[in-house]
Amino acid sequence: MQTNFLSQQFNAGYLAENSTACPANATICDGTSCVLQEDNFNHTLSVVLSTVLTIMLAMVMFSMGCNVEINNFLGHLRRPWGIFVGFLCQFGIMPLTAFLLSLAFNILPIQAVVVLIMGCCPGGTASNIIAYWVDGDMDLSISMTTCSTLLAMGMMPLCLLIYTKMWTDSSAIVLPYDSIGISLVALVVPISFGIFVNHKWPSKAKIILKVGSILGAVLIVIIAVVGGILYKGSWVIPPKLWIIGTIFPAAGYTLGFLLARVAGLSWHRCRTVSLETGMQNTQLCSTIVQLSFTPEQLELMFTFPLIYSIFQLTFALLILGGYRLYKRYHVKTKTDVEKTPPKEDSKSTAIINGGFVSDEMK
Repeated sequence: MQTNFLSQQFNAGYLAENSTACPANATICDGTSCVLQEDNFNHTLSVVLSTVLTIMLAMVMFSMGCNVEINNFLGHLRRPWGIFVGFLCQFGIMPLTAFLLSLAFNILPIQAVVVLIMGCCPGGTASNIIAYWVDGDMDLSISMTTCSTLLAMGMMPLCLLIYTKMWTDSSAIVLPYDSIGISLVALVVPISFGIFVNHKWPSKAKIILKVGSILGAVLIVIIAVVGGILYKGSWVIPPKLWIIGTIFPAAGYTLGFLLARVAGLSWHRCRTVSLETGMQNTQLCSTIVQLSFTPEQLELMFTFPLIYSIFQLTFALLILGGYRLYKRYHVKTKTDVEKTPPKEDSKSTAIINGGFVSDEMK
């Protein structure tokens, strides 16, 4: 199935609109489709950059772990109200939103399935980076990402069984449990080392955290640029999927924030839950799509995970910009406090994110 990455197929309608014959470097042309030669440059670039980005991601997760207090992290696990709210958002709101958007825009069944797969994926690691920059609760952010990735082993098949039955047999969708497991290990191991460093050498952990937060911002930009380069030949996609790719992450951020606030979480935890809800693991979605569908089917919807990734990043940066402006021009307000008793959070919120101290803590 990975050959779809290395070859680009052109259907007859697209060729009729854009050219009179198959491209000069096509190896097969039967009048209905043309298959281009493998792009060795893209293949090499993909392998090299995947290796580099994996190493960078491990370093970023290590630095994020340096901002986690072991006692606060374990506190979330012992009293998992915030994690439970995130669970409802991740595997309740997002799959339902995907289902409703697919019905509302009346997209093709195969396209509805990929939208639903995106909605059922666990949270992405980029949410931890953005949560740091918006003074979110890093202990909650990392525990939510870890738990959602672990619970995805069972919740993804369940959600897909519930929501895809009107379009396809859920058994036809191949879930890469090995990839989910690798994602979990790649998340837990570096973060565990970071927590240990923060416990043993707090002053050094703060330095690592500041460097890692900058590296994380660079990593997010690199991933977006690389995605555009590697899949530049796959940008022929129906307008409806563009619209859904725009609405979907925005709905995730908004509904996640509202549910967290209704559940009585503090403002900084609401921001955290919002980011964890809207930012999905798009790489996992792409892997599932590649394993589950034929090249002809992939033509109809393969780029959707990349579109979602672009807009989830765009909205996240808008949230970040809005929050930083709020911090600059507004002082602490009486509403920006914990709605539940402050006893639990007084210590953890006082040290949020190392060098960045929110107005709500001043």
